[in-house]
Amino acid sequence: MIRNDVTITPELVAEHGLKPDEYQRILDLIGREPTLTELGIFSAMWNEHCSYKSSKKWLRTLPTTGDRVICGPGENAGVVDIGDGQAIIFKMESHNHPSYIEPHQGAATGVGGILRDVFTMGARPIAALNALRFGEPSHPRTQHIVAGVVAGVGGYGNSFGVPTIGGEVNFDPSYNGNCLVNAFAAGLADTDKIFYSEAKGVGLPLVYLGSKTGRDGIHGATMASAEFDHDTEEKRPTVQIGDPFSEKLLLEACLELMASGAVIAIQDMGAAGLTCSAVEMGAKGGLGVELNLDMVPCRETGMSAYEMMLSESQERMLMVLDPKREKDAEAIFHKWGLDFAVIGKTTDDLRFRVMRHGELMADLPIKDLGDQAPEYDRPWIATPKRNAVAIGDVPAPNDLGETLATMLALPDMCSRRWVWEQYDHLIQGNTAIGPGGDAAVIRIGEGPKALAFTLDVTPRYCAADPVEGGKQAVAECWRNLSAVGAEPLAITDNLNFGNPEKPEIMGQFVGCIQGIGEACRALDFPVVSGNVSLYNETNGKGILPTPAIGAVGLLPDVSQRATVAFKAADETIVLIGETTGHLGQSIYLRDILGRRDEGTAPVVDLAAERLHGNFVRSEIRAGSLTAVHDISDGGIFVALAEMAMAGGMGATLSTPDDLPLHAWGFGEDQGRYLVTLPEKALAHFLGRAEMANVPAICIGQTGGKQLTLGAGTPISLERLTQAHEGWLPNYMAQAVEV
Repeated sequence: MIRNDVTITPELVAEHGLKPDEYQRILDLIGREPTLTELGIFSAMWNEHCSYKSSKKWLRTLPTTGDRVICGPGENAGVVDIGDGQAIIFKMESHNHPSYIEPHQGAATGVGGILRDVFTMGARPIAALNALRFGEPSHPRTQHIVAGVVAGVGGYGNSFGVPTIGGEVNFDPSYNGNCLVNAFAAGLADTDKIFYSEAKGVGLPLVYLGSKTGRDGIHGATMASAEFDHDTEEKRPTVQIGDPFSEKLLLEACLELMASGAVIAIQDMGAAGLTCSAVEMGAKGGLGVELNLDMVPCRETGMSAYEMMLSESQERMLMVLDPKREKDAEAIFHKWGLDFAVIGKTTDDLRFRVMRHGELMADLPIKDLGDQAPEYDRPWIATPKRNAVAIGDVPAPNDLGETLATMLALPDMCSRRWVWEQYDHLIQGNTAIGPGGDAAVIRIGEGPKALAFTLDVTPRYCAADPVEGGKQAVAECWRNLSAVGAEPLAITDNLNFGNPEKPEIMGQFVGCIQGIGEACRALDFPVVSGNVSLYNETNGKGILPTPAIGAVGLLPDVSQRATVAFKAADETIVLIGETTGHLGQSIYLRDILGRRDEGTAPVVDLAAERLHGNFVRSEIRAGSLTAVHDISDGGIFVALAEMAMAGGMGATLSTPDDLPLHAWGFGEDQGRYLVTLPEKALAHFLGRAEMANVPAICIGQTGGKQLTLGAGTPISLERLTQAHEGWLPNYMAQAVEV
C-alpha cells in the first residue's frame, strides 16, 4: 500500500513546473493524490526538456530516414553508416540554463552529457564541437560567462581525451540573460555492435553503473524547462557537478562490458537522472520496472526517495544485464574503480514501482510517464515579412579596406583563436583539419577515410524570416562540408527558442522547422538526432530564434581535402554562384551602418546549393582546386580576407561591372564559394563549370601582402590580421569576476 507522505498543494504543483490541467491529468491517470516522489517523477517526465510536449507535432515533419541512416531520432544519438562495417554516432544537446547559473560546471556537464549519449550506444568518441552564444560584450556578466563556459568546455573535453575541433561563438543582446551552450559529440562504432536503450526480458536485473548519487542537479530538467527571473543564485543547486576523469573510466568500463556480451540494454542517466533512464528503458520495451533505492550507491547520507529519483549527478548509467554475466560485469566495473549495483528488475505489468526503506514510494503506469506525456498543438503566428532593402538605399563606405578591418574586429566576426586554443584539438592524433576553417576533419584510424564536422546557424536571419533562416542553417552546413571535400551525410539539431506559449515565439519555431525540413529533403540530408530547448527567456525577454545545426560528412580519401588558405602566388580566384548584392540582414548593414533590424533574410535556392556543392566537391576530389572557402557572414570581402590571412598572402580583386562594389563585396547572397587554382588549369575548370550549369567567374589573383579591393586603396594583411586576432583576447584580458 502506498503512503501519502505530504499534502500536495497548488503551490507545490506549480513549484514542480506543472500546470493545473496537467495535475488534473495526473489525478485522472492514477485515481488518487500522488506522493511527493510521484509528483517529482511526473514533473521530471512531463517537462519540456524530457517530453517535447510543445514540439513533438512539428518534429514529426522532419525527414529522418535515408540510405545511410541506421537509427534516427528517439535513441541517445543518431547512427549513420559510413561503409566498411562502421558507423558514426552523433548528437547535439543544450545546457543553456545551467551554464548561465554556473558557467564552468554548466558547460562542463553539458559536454559530459553529450559524450555519454554517444558512448552509451557503443561508440568511442572521436570529436566534440560546441556552439556558444553570449550576451552583448558590455553586459556586466558576459565576460564572466564567456570565461567560465570556455574553461568548462575545455576542461572537460581535454581531461576526458576527446578532440574539440570546431564550433561557433556569437554575441547578441538577446542572450544577455540566457546564454546558449550547445554541445556536440560524435563517436565511431561497428555497425553490428550498436547498443540501444530498449529493455528486453522479464525479471532481468537492472544495474546501476558509474559514480555515486548526490544531491546535485535535483530539478535540473524542470529548471531547464522554465523561464528565468531576475535571481538565478537560488537555482545554483540545480546545476550538476562534473568529473571528466570518472567519465573516462566509465567510458572504458562500458566499452569493455559491451564487448563481453553482457549488456542487453543501456541508458545514460542524463536529464531527470534515474527517473528518466528507468522509465524510458521500460516504456520502450513494453515492460515494467521495479527499483529498490536502498541499493543505490550514494555519496550523501539520508537521501530521500524523492532526492534520489530526481538527482542529476553525473557519470552514471543504467543497464539491463544478462543475469548469467553479473559477476563478470561487476568485476569489470570494480576494476575501473566504479560502482556497480543491482538496484531493481524488469517486470511484465507495465508499472513503475519505487521502494525505499521497505516502503512503496511510487507506483505509476510506466507508459503514461513516457509515451503518454502531454502533447500540445500550441497556437502560433507566422513572423511578419519585412521590407527588402534596396542597394541604392545603402551607402558605400568611405574606405573599403578600413571598413573590412573594422568588420573583422567585430565581436561576431573576430577570430575565435582565444577560444579554441584552450581546447585540445589534436588529442587522439587523427585531426586532419582543426578549428578555424569551414569544417573540421578527423581521419578514421590510419585512413584513408575521414569524417568532417561543422555547426552553424544565423539567428538574425531566423528572426527576420524563420523559414529562410532554417533553410540557410542547413544549407550553410552543406556548404561547409562540401568546401572541404566531404559528402554531407546527415544532421543533428539543437532548437533554441523562447517561450512557446507566446504565439509569436511558437511561430518562429514552426517557421524554422519548416525551413529545416525543406532544406533537408532537397539536399538528402536527414535529421537523425537532436534536442529542443524552449523557455530561453529572462524577465519575459526571449533570445533570437537559434536552431543550431550540426552536420557530418564523409571523405573517402583524407588526402583529397581542401582548406581555406591561399597556397601560392599568381593563382586565379574564382567566384562560384550568383551575386545580387543582398544587403538585408547583412553584417555590413547591421554592424557597420547600425541598421540592426532592416531587410529580409537572403533567399536560399536549394537546387543551386546542391548543384554548386556537388560541383565544388567533385573538383576538390579531382585535385583541381588549391583553396576553397564558402561565403557567408560579411560576404566576398570577408571570405577573401580569411583566405588571405590563413595563407599569409594577399590578393587583388577586379571591379564588378553590374553592382556597386560595397554591395558586391559585403552582400550575403547564398550558395557561393571562393576557390583558387593555377592559371594553366583555369580554362578547363571554367569549361567544366559551364557544362555543369554552375556560375563561375574570375574575380582576382593571389599574391603580395595586401588586399586590393577593386579600385579602392590597398590594405595590408598585417592590419587585417591585427584587427581580426586582437578583439577577443583584448576583451577577455579585461574580464572581472561578477
